Amino acid sequence: MIENQKIRPAQVIGPLGESLTVDSLPPPSTTRWVVRRKAEVVAAVNGGLLTVDEVCDRYSLTLEEFASWQRAVDRSGMPGLRVTRIQHYKTLYERQQRY
Repeated sequence: MIENQKIRPAQVIGPLGESLTVDSLPPPSTTRWVVRRKAEVVAAVNGGLLTVDEVCDRYSLTLEEFASWQRAVDRSGMPGLRVTRIQHYKTLYERQQRY
């Protein structure tokens, strides 16, 4: 039955190179999502610290909202998470896809 158990790391490396644990993640009551906090949550999921479902439940996010954060990080890194620059990075990505 060992293969059915979920083994999770105690910590993962965050977007700024720091160690992240479940306790060091943004609190569940977070309502102001700055770039660093979004990137930490994405890093936690990518590193296996939490699952997507756990993150969505913990932070009251929709799956689409979290997926958009992951896409932004994959495409443009942390700067892609800036709300004021979403259109810029979206246009840039669409141009890259054409060529």
